Amino acid sequence: MTNEKKIEWLLRVGVAGEFTGHGLLAVGGKADWIKWISQMTGADASMAANLLLIIGVADVIMALVILVRPIRPLLLWMGFWGFWTALVRPLVGVGWLDFIERSANWAAPLALYYFYRSRNSRQFSIKH
Repeated sequence: MTNEKKIEWLLRVGVAGEFTGHGLLAVGGKADWIKWISQMTGADASMAANLLLIIGVADVIMALVILVRPIRPLLLWMGFWGFWTALVRPLVGVGWLDFIERSANWAAPLALYYFYRSRNSRQFSIKH
């Protein structure tokens, strides 16, 4: 296996692991997250729990897609989503350190996106 392939798979596993873990916590109805959704949207706890369940299932599906057949636009969404969910912490009063600690939640999907973008650019320039 080439070093490039190793880097790709490390990023894929990292991104998939992060989204699987958070997705399963969401499906399990993590109490803090329900509270934060209510706080940010004004939804009652029941609606917030339902939204969290949908988000969790979507996170797990995205993780599986990245493992099976990565889609570059999906990686952009995952980068945005990772940034937003990290940013929620200071917005609900948890603190900026919790945002900083979660930098990999958005940086890893973007790194994988740019890895593929760079690889495709090199392949295109070699072929033409």
